[in-house]
Amino acid sequence: MKEYIESEFDTIANNFLALKALSSDIEQVAILCIDAIKRGNKIMFCGNGGSAADSQHLAAELVGRYKMNRKAMAAIALTVDTSILTSLANDYGYELIFEKQVEGLGKPGDVFFGISTSGSSKNVVLAMERAKSMGLTTVAMTGDFDGRMNQEADYQIAVPSKITNNIQEMHIAVGHLLCGIIEQAVNEK
Repeated sequence: MKEYIESEFDTIANNFLALKALSSDIEQVAILCIDAIKRGNKIMFCGNGGSAADSQHLAAELVGRYKMNRKAMAAIALTVDTSILTSLANDYGYELIFEKQVEGLGKPGDVFFGISTSGSSKNVVLAMERAKSMGLTTVAMTGDFDGRMNQEADYQIAVPSKITNNIQEMHIAVGHLLCGIIEQAVNEK
């Protein structure tokens, strides 16, 4: 068992070291988020399962606080309102639960994050397409796959793994990094 544990830690450590190759992509996404918040726009997140949890987590860090007490920033997870989610799923189908929310809540200049380990989640892809058509800047956070989201998005953060749990570990780390950069830049004097 100890060997398994050590092997898993080696994999995690190597994955995180490999994330350095995405530093420029992460920097570009951080800058666009900072600019959006400073303009009075918002950041929207969506995903399914663990990616839904990441969406909620990252929106909470921006609205509340990450590391510093400061004014709330405009961020929303499209994964949290059960009345909206269930009515849209019932009336339109599960594939449109995020797209319809983007249509109702998004505006040009907002930033839309689609989070999907595979990069192919149909409901996230449709929301991303709608966001793009409405003038939102789109970001795909995926694993190392050539999914549709990476082809559609304005920006991609495709972390270097094809293993779901490892992708999710890196997604939350990248998300935390973004929150820290955004928080600091927006609150500089």
